[in-house]
Amino acid sequence: MSSIGTGYDLSVSTYSPDGRVFQVEYAGKAVDNSGTVIGLRVKDGVVLAVEKLVQSKLLVPGSNRRIQSADLHVGLATAGLLADGRHIINRARDEAQSWRDTYRQPIPGKVTQCPLIFSFVTRTRLLSVRWFAQSYNLPPPLCQYVSAYTLYSSVRPFGTSTIIGAYDADGPHLYLIEPSGVYWVSMN
Repeated sequence: MSSIGTGYDLSVSTYSPDGRVFQVEYAGKAVDNSGTVIGLRVKDGVVLAVEKLVQSKLLVPGSNRRIQSADLHVGLATAGLLADGRHIINRARDEAQSWRDTYRQPIPGKVTQCPLIFSFVTRTRLLSVRWFAQSYNLPPPLCQYVSAYTLYSSVRPFGTSTIIGAYDADGPHLYLIEPSGVYWVSMN
């Protein structure tokens, strides 16, 4: 009896004969096996909610929070592996603080043009083509960071999906970043 990956699931840089990357699929299964996360964009703001699964009676109530803030106007909710979610949240805080230090204003929450980010591997080298957003904001740097963890064999993909809710002068914004680095924008 053999496993599903049969040698093709040892690295994120290894494609199966049918073009699948099993490590990214396993990261998606970690998200599927965790609690539900909901993000709602309403007229006056964004609502984030998580289903708190109690793994053990020994856990302190209020620990293992899966909703955090990256800035005063940006909140993140994660589904999947808790440690990976914390890592993404810390990276979002670093991005927001870097923007605030550089430009002396909060990081904007709106995407004016969605970036197209894709990479593919030939037998000899990695080829990447990237078009970036016209206005800098939080989701593109985070999805590029998450996507980078699906390209190299020395790291594993993040086993978490992250919902980002932001509110600024343009109104509420809602994004979802998947373990593969693909992100979705909530539109009107």
